[in-house]
Amino acid sequence: MPTGTCLPGNKVASFCLIFLYCIPVIAAAKDIKEDNHSQVQGDSKRLLDLKEIVFVIQSQGNSFHENHAEKQRQEILQQAANSEQNLPIVLLIHKLSENEAGWSILPIMPRFSATYGRNSSWIFFLEEETTLKIPKLLETLSRFDKEQEWFLGKPLHDDESTIIHHYAFADNPTVFKYPDFAAGWALSMPLINRLAKKVKDEPLKSDFTIDLKHEIALYIWENGNGPSLTPVQELCTKEEGSPAAKDCATTLKTYLPFCGDPVDKKDIFIAVKTCRKFHKERIPVVKKTWQKHAALIEYYSDHADATIPTVNLGIPNTERGHCGKTFAILERFLSEAIPKTNWLVIVDDDTLISVPRLQKLLSCYDANEPVFLGERYGYGLGIGGYSYITGGGGMVFSREAVVRLLESNCRCYSNDAPDDMVLGMCFNGLGIPVTHSALFHQARPDDYSRDYLAHQIPVSFHKHWNIDPVTVFNKWLAEENDPISQQQQHTMIREEL
Repeated sequence: MPTGTCLPGNKVASFCLIFLYCIPVIAAAKDIKEDNHSQVQGDSKRLLDLKEIVFVIQSQGNSFHENHAEKQRQEILQQAANSEQNLPIVLLIHKLSENEAGWSILPIMPRFSATYGRNSSWIFFLEEETTLKIPKLLETLSRFDKEQEWFLGKPLHDDESTIIHHYAFADNPTVFKYPDFAAGWALSMPLINRLAKKVKDEPLKSDFTIDLKHEIALYIWENGNGPSLTPVQELCTKEEGSPAAKDCATTLKTYLPFCGDPVDKKDIFIAVKTCRKFHKERIPVVKKTWQKHAALIEYYSDHADATIPTVNLGIPNTERGHCGKTFAILERFLSEAIPKTNWLVIVDDDTLISVPRLQKLLSCYDANEPVFLGERYGYGLGIGGYSYITGGGGMVFSREAVVRLLESNCRCYSNDAPDDMVLGMCFNGLGIPVTHSALFHQARPDDYSRDYLAHQIPVSFHKHWNIDPVTVFNKWLAEENDPISQQQQHTMIREEL
């Protein structure tokens, strides 16, 4: 998907206009059944057996995430052993497919059905930061008749139609509910079996995966022919150990991964993509907000301007894509023209980013490994496609990732090719997984569910459209050395939401 900062209008909007015809966008929601037979309960006298649940951790292949997920798997098994329950099956999703398709879940539905369809009652999905209380979860799931189709979770909704959801349900976006993955979510086996048959009978389209939780809910709902999400109050995103979480079956461990000393800001080189027509409009925002936290930063433009200053890489500006400019930045990063650092961050000139939070986040990653980090999208995952880091929220590269990429001779097919998608194809060909962090955002805060953002300490947002970017930065991305601390600010945001 194009990531050039000089694309006229809204980048994602233009993408949607091109591909909207192949994505079913529902304009009205009058047929959604709000409670989805939620009053039909199972036999609450018989507590569910733990072996009837297959746990699926939405893990990733990067070593930090794999180790984190394996630790979580062991914690679930230890809980089961301590409660003298039969040990359940606990799967790591990144190990369930040979390509990048696993994280998008739908392509592996047939595997779930074939392997567990007869002897299990539920598939329960959870993220790496989700904490389980097994007795409470068993009690919760036992309320629902396992012989029926159930789609359970903590509901999110859009307050207004949003570009990341293709403006679905424009008449009333609040009516459509989709699960907050961080709280955990569950599918009953009858629903798994039907979805598996649908995937086999109706091959998945060669489409984009942008917000998986919303797209999964749409696929299951099937224009009113399938179940809508049933809200379950015990599936929570409250902080683990807090008094408010005492009745929760799931909680969260942390809002911002932090694994020791923050990475030195002198070890992070930040490249800002811009062009001449945005020098006066966008660069002043960068300088007024987050540039002060960056030790090493350069602005790359089609015009050398000593007042900023900008660097002209000799790549003409293009109306879309900007792949040529991005690869020129990658080559410059390995040259002697700039100080040697372990990390490279490429952002647009309308990206808002917290450098101190990024420093903390990067403490969890090994720069000696090929790391390609940001907000993950996918293309054609149902038919063997690839994942990529969408450029607007920021693309983070370890030096090792850049070395391997450029040694491979994988390059742009044109200067105006979509740089983030080309990078995704290149890394996919090298067998290097892209690493997702939900703390990077391709869009503005207003484009996301309030409840979704309420349990985050975000690293970035993107776009200045219809907002005051300085105000947005100060509200969402203010740093620890500002008048209020990061945690105090987060508490204020949660209370406001």
